Amino acid sequence: MEIFGVDIGGSGIKGAPVDLERGDLAQERYKVLTPHPATPKDVADHVAEVVGHFGWSGPVGITFPGVVTDGCTRSAANVDKSWIDAEARRILSDRLGLPVTLLNDADAAGIAEMAFGAGRGRGGTVIMLTFGTGIGSALFTDGRLVPNTELGHLELDGRDAETHASTKVKEDEGLGWHHWARRVQKYLMHVEMLFSPELFIIGGGVSRKADKFLPLIEHVRAEMVPAELQNNAGIVGAAMAASDRA
Repeated sequence: MEIFGVDIGGSGIKGAPVDLERGDLAQERYKVLTPHPATPKDVADHVAEVVGHFGWSGPVGITFPGVVTDGCTRSAANVDKSWIDAEARRILSDRLGLPVTLLNDADAAGIAEMAFGAGRGRGGTVIMLTFGTGIGSALFTDGRLVPNTELGHLELDGRDAETHASTKVKEDEGLGWHHWARRVQKYLMHVEMLFSPELFIIGGGVSRKADKFLPLIEHVRAEMVPAELQNNAGIVGAAMAASDRA
């Protein structure tokens, strides 16, 4: 069975049909740059371009980089503030002319990793963290998702953690792997102190280079592993969520 998944990020919007039996993309993903400003109308137009690229005409699962409740977006850290309290699911569905399921981007990535990736078969407390434009999070207890945790906005050194340790900050400040790993370590230790997870799954595009920084992180008791689905996890998880409601 195939369902279409779209992952809206602060820098890019990507999507593809997903083979839900394999938990993998059925075709090579198509990506466009996130518009600036990233208003609901402009983002919806870009999502329509991604979906239209494949000529898709069925249900679509879409992720959003912020809190999503009952199809409405409640926060907007890395997109235009006009998303706050927007009826996002309706806006996207009307633009596509297709049924849409909307959920938090890190929650989607976590759902995919728990079913098909690094979290498969794991009980206890598992936290997936996606490092990109910001830091997304997905918290699981015995395989059950606690949605919209947004742990990238925990206060660290008097500011949002994601403004200290995201991949974007690494790039913007020209940080080397060792320097950035120290920041990630401090963040992981803070999250661990609060939630005592057995496993951290490290996702986002930087997960492809996990060997460059994970071995540099010390003083974290939980097991740390890179996401197996890497940067496709959000697309796969979005499709899974849409399938559950189809």
